Amino acid sequence: MSELAQAPLRKRSALPGYIALAVLASLVAWPWFMGPYVLHLAILTSLNILIVNGLSIIDRSGQLSFGHSAFVAIGAYGSVLLATHFGMTPLLAGVLALLLTACVAFLLGGIILRLKGVYFVLITFAFAELTRLALLDWADITGGASGIAAIPAFGILGFAFDSRARFYGLAMGFALLSVWLTYAIFRRPLGHALTAVAENAPLAESTGLSVYRLQLVAFIIGCVLAALGGVLMARYIGFISPESFNINISIALITMLVIGGRGSLWGPLIGAAVLTPLPEFFRGAVQTQHIFYGAALILILRFLPGGLVSLGKRFRTDEKGRR
Repeated sequence: MSELAQAPLRKRSALPGYIALAVLASLVAWPWFMGPYVLHLAILTSLNILIVNGLSIIDRSGQLSFGHSAFVAIGAYGSVLLATHFGMTPLLAGVLALLLTACVAFLLGGIILRLKGVYFVLITFAFAELTRLALLDWADITGGASGIAAIPAFGILGFAFDSRARFYGLAMGFALLSVWLTYAIFRRPLGHALTAVAENAPLAESTGLSVYRLQLVAFIIGCVLAALGGVLMARYIGFISPESFNINISIALITMLVIGGRGSLWGPLIGAAVLTPLPEFFRGAVQTQHIFYGAALILILRFLPGGLVSLGKRFRTDEKGRR
């Protein structure tokens, strides 16, 4: 087939991508034209997208962390305490908190990543609880159960993100950056190696891949993304306490990943976009809120075991026109 004949085909194949980008851009811009409450939900959704993308990278390496909330807490507390006790700017304190998180993830991952399955899950669960208890016990430094209040807004080079509209731009920018980072990783040999490790670790090891090192790299990247979400969350909400990062947060993050779709680029985005505002729809039914919430999750898992991202596959038409 000549290039002239192939050109229209290439344009037609690129059209769905352009449409998807246009829809995504519209959804991103929509909260700016709504009220402050919608902006608030959009900010929380953006932060969850960022954090769940970190969890997704770990999951796609063959491990599922049950202690992701601990690294969100390390990022939040680390950035606030460094700025408070050492007089650092929010930007410098945030960067150092991310470096601290990377060191903690390296040390922890170096110890526990040789464990598999339920043993890894239990250890990460224990680490999350240990982190929360440490924040409670070190009251002289962390404020204990009272937490830390009146945290100043985030600022970069004199520009303060002190309004919801401004902070939404920052949070959504980092959320989209995390989506791009995930895309970039799994389009390269590192991502292909992580996928091979997740699918069959012994076979990947036999081909010369170091399963331990690959999972350690994924673990560090995922934990740093979680810490970045914690840094931004502390500056947006203006208050943190140990109970802000309890085990329920880890469960919620895993639920977002599973409901959105594991092993998918868009799964974390869809899961966070659906489950972050979902409790608000049931807020009027205080007594039965958790029942409705649980029923909605069960229905999604029952009829879409691959997550919400698999919904598009059911409407995709193949070359023969079959669904």
